[in-house]
Amino acid sequence: MSKTQPQPFALRGEYITLDALLKATGLVGSGGEAKLLITEGQVRVDGEVELRRGRKLRGGETVQLGATAVAVQAPAAAPTPEA
Repeated sequence: MSKTQPQPFALRGEYITLDALLKATGLVGSGGEAKLLITEGQVRVDGEVELRRGRKLRGGETVQLGATAVAVQAPAAAPTPEA
């Protein structure tokens, strides 16, 4: 069985919480469903079971729910103005 590549998810701000990521990617239909799946231990972050729905994801993490994986990408750094 071949492993599929995680789908990318680009952050728009500094971070996104785990439950919000599950909703934003369409992996769950509601916050209640996200909370249930997280508390049941069905969600992994970087291969480890994550039980905190408010876990802040800042980029570089891979979130997995079942056979679906999402790669969280940090926002591109804003260019600094020249002095």
